[in-house]
Amino acid sequence: MGKFFIFILLWNILGNPFIAIFVILLIVYLLDRRFIGLFPSITRPFKRLRHISKLRTQIANSPSDVSSRHELARLLIERRKYNEALNILESIRANSEDSAEYWDDLGTCLLNTGNITQGEQAILQALQINPRVKYGRPHLRLAAAFKTSDREKAIRYVEQFHSIHSSSSEAFYLLGSMYKDLGRTEEAKEAFKESIAVYKSLPKYKKRQERKWAVRSLIKDAF
Repeated sequence: MGKFFIFILLWNILGNPFIAIFVILLIVYLLDRRFIGLFPSITRPFKRLRHISKLRTQIANSPSDVSSRHELARLLIERRKYNEALNILESIRANSEDSAEYWDDLGTCLLNTGNITQGEQAILQALQINPRVKYGRPHLRLAAAFKTSDREKAIRYVEQFHSIHSSSSEAFYLLGSMYKDLGRTEEAKEAFKESIAVYKSLPKYKKRQERKWAVRSLIKDAF
């Protein structure tokens, strides 16, 4: 009811219902970005494109710059440009074989270009170097890759992810989402409830960064 009165008030002030709706949506978006973070950043894609352009220039001027190549590959993965990212990662393999992050990025590209077996091997190499690389998310990548072809293996990877997390609302949200995809409804509900419980137990300074995962868990648990 309060939102309706705000809408009517803005309509009367602005003289246009569509502008009033736009203002309300803008306020909701700004409040979400400030306090929760459910909505994606509008500016992030543009910042990423600028960063990609800058990295391409750096690489053109210094072709042996391995860190810039790896960073470029990571940004391309975010944009789902897996083939291009894979070519870049292959070009720096000799300089990156001790990096767990490198092997996970390589495996991610391989999984998303249809090379499931090679992708799994690359990500397992990452986990062998550092079992907690990227907060254990490689386990979930592997679970997603096998959720239709080998459910037992997918569940095993989910359980491995679960075993290394106990104090992250985000981790339990991701765990619940993967259980849901695997048809493990009860385990999914438990994980979403645990995500909310973990959030409530966090100190105040940590709640801001975990709040969106607790809200998402609350929504998923409810529906």
